[in-house]
Amino acid sequence: MGIRTLKSVTPGNRFASRPDFADITESKPEKSLTTAIRKTGGRNNHGRITCRHRGGGHRRRYRIIDFKRDKFDIPGRVKTIEYDPNRSAYISLIVYADGEKRYILSPFGLRKGDQILAGENAPLKLGNSLSLQSIPTGMMVHNIELIPGKGGQMVRSAGSVAQIMSHEEEFTSLKLPSGEIRLVSKKCYATVGQVGNRTHEQISSGKAGRSRWLGRRPTTRGVAMNPVDHPMGGGEGKSSGGRHPCTPWGKPTKGYKTRKRNKQSNVMIVKRRK
Repeated sequence: MGIRTLKSVTPGNRFASRPDFADITESKPEKSLTTAIRKTGGRNNHGRITCRHRGGGHRRRYRIIDFKRDKFDIPGRVKTIEYDPNRSAYISLIVYADGEKRYILSPFGLRKGDQILAGENAPLKLGNSLSLQSIPTGMMVHNIELIPGKGGQMVRSAGSVAQIMSHEEEFTSLKLPSGEIRLVSKKCYATVGQVGNRTHEQISSGKAGRSRWLGRRPTTRGVAMNPVDHPMGGGEGKSSGGRHPCTPWGKPTKGYKTRKRNKQSNVMIVKRRK
């Protein structure tokens, strides 16, 4: 799991870097665990753009990931470690003792042929899934549930990890990658270890075209527009805006708090990330 730099034979390759995919053992996915993705181009069911700067990109098939890890007390073996175009983390194909196959997020350090297990009786081993009450303080976990049985919703991106701070009556205190400390029910499941592909953040795109491959269309700065197009547009020469940063519709951005003040889960947050 390293980074390779490209030869500077073109301007786009001069500062580009790519993952070396040293951990990948298989190039093609398990077809029975994939499904088609229909692209929207950022448009809703009326054909209107509701999410700007989306469109194009390489064709993909979605890999069905087992975030619930609800195959309890049945051992599984890692058959392959694969690239997933739909997420930053790598995925592992698990073959269970009863013959069923499932994809899981691949933790850092998991290798082909390793054994994993999920359930209350599972040992504290890399890749095993247990309830938070069964994991001691100080352990690193990922793929954490917020509602018991719903499946992992937090700490799923490449290289991310959360630490178990303490156990209280009905809740476990977790320190999340953002620095936030929050309470989660002890009955929620989490996976031991850190998500793999830790060098993902160090990859340098090198050129604008790679963003187009990922389905990201160009973004024009508001200060480069005319006043009719954007509140920050216009001005003689190069203007810095002359007002607080905002969207084309005048809504404040860059530091503007968007979280609801009366959100129910606010009581679960012990320390905010800011």
